[in-house]
Amino acid sequence: MRNKPNILVTGTPGTGKTTTSAALAEATHLRHINIGELVKDKKLHDGWDDQLDCYVINEDLVCDELEEIMEGGGNIVDHHGCDFFPERWFDRVVVLQTENSILYDRLSKRGYSGAKLTNNIECEIFQVLLEEAKDSYQEEIVVAMKSDSVDDMNRNVAAITEWVRSWSSTT
Repeated sequence: MRNKPNILVTGTPGTGKTTTSAALAEATHLRHINIGELVKDKKLHDGWDDQLDCYVINEDLVCDELEEIMEGGGNIVDHHGCDFFPERWFDRVVVLQTENSILYDRLSKRGYSGAKLTNNIECEIFQVLLEEAKDSYQEEIVVAMKSDSVDDMNRNVAAITEWVRSWSSTT
């Protein structure tokens, strides 16, 4: 049994997952695992997708890499997808959501354009990642959080930090 919780922070690219996860890791002293960086650093992919301008993640390799780490608890996993991780890994699944015009501006500043920009905006409009999280995990551990501003991020970090503290005291 874990003595610290595991948290998944997910959402469409540009919703603030990495920024929120880093701030949360600092506030809670949990380990931040950025799946995009892990995939790149450990070569846990099946090559490059030229159309979407990203690595094709090998989900089995990612899960194999993380299995032992996740069993120990105390992790914040940051990734835009969530349906391939084992359900048993997470005690809380946070889905960050951003208003479409704000998200459009953030992604455009990152250099997203064409199909990549359109696909990500459509994912947010149709709440694809929230539905994916609800389909993949027990609904009571899934929480959607607004992430339009720095104030939102600070409120989210404070709320999740409080949840971590209460989780620790009840296990």
